[in-house]
Amino acid sequence: MTRNKLTVFIISSLVSFCAITSAHAQLSPVKETAAAAAEPTEQLVKADLKAGFKDLFENADLKTTSFKGIKTEHLNPKAISFVKDYIDRNARELNELKTWARPYFDMMDDVLSQSGIPKELKYLAVIESHLRSNLVSWAGAVGPWQFMPETARGLGLSVSRGRDERTDYLKSTRAASKYLNYLFNIYKDWLLVVAAYNCGPGRVNSAINKAGSNDFWDLQYYLPAESRNHVKKFIATHYIMEGQGGVTTVSRDQAMAMMKTVKDETTQQNVKVQTISGRYNSKAIAKYLEMSLADFNQLNPSLDKVLASNSTYQLKLPEEKVATFLEKKNEMLNESIQMLINPEYRN
Repeated sequence: MTRNKLTVFIISSLVSFCAITSAHAQLSPVKETAAAAAEPTEQLVKADLKAGFKDLFENADLKTTSFKGIKTEHLNPKAISFVKDYIDRNARELNELKTWARPYFDMMDDVLSQSGIPKELKYLAVIESHLRSNLVSWAGAVGPWQFMPETARGLGLSVSRGRDERTDYLKSTRAASKYLNYLFNIYKDWLLVVAAYNCGPGRVNSAINKAGSNDFWDLQYYLPAESRNHVKKFIATHYIMEGQGGVTTVSRDQAMAMMKTVKDETTQQNVKVQTISGRYNSKAIAKYLEMSLADFNQLNPSLDKVLASNSTYQLKLPEEKVATFLEKKNEMLNESIQMLINPEYRN
């Protein structure tokens, strides 16, 4: 297949050559069913996005149990042992991530929702890269979704010596959404999508044939050990983040309601205060708010220094700029990260 064909993303032909592993994403030939090829992408937007999670949680006839404060009564019984062990080893780190990753989750939520994908799939990027945009695997996969170069190009990302869009949160999440939707079009089950994201559709199809079942719990031992554990890591990460109904994101209206109004002592103007985390950059925020950098820094001195230490910051915004910030915060964060990775970045 030529590079020109790869760069034109046609879901019914290109992605059938894509397979992604936990350490990297790579191309692998996969036979696509005629039914999958015929179904338009638009039909993937479902009224109940969680319908494809039929094997993630189930209402087991078990007494209410908990582990380290996390209730497990509705967790699939076949996952409980793995999840408990995973929580024991990773809960502290993932709970810390839940705090600093909120703006990245907001960004991914928007992209995934627009593509008809459950927001929970953002946790796949957590187990792939711990949300590190500049992570490079031993095999050369890069970015939060860990794409290999040719797979990334096939999904519409630019990968060159001067520009690597695999590190771009927005663009790489859009690319991942294309592939995730393609896989769901085949399996109609998000656990199998996670497995196929790890080892490729070819191996998942083989496991289905050998097990005579498309239930992950029936076919899991026909998958590579890394792939079945990848699915269980996703379940455990999802449960740590959401198992108690924990909220990792808030809506725009909720964010607006949570903002308090104060009078800034320096400028004597009324401002809204928003707690933010993540590597926002003052230049990027000022640009999108159409404020001079001097005016923005007067309200928010030391923003860059504080956020660089992984702390939260009490962002002050003129009241008339609040709506713009909430609307454009994903773009602001994404450009801030690109400026951090590449000081010569130009959008």
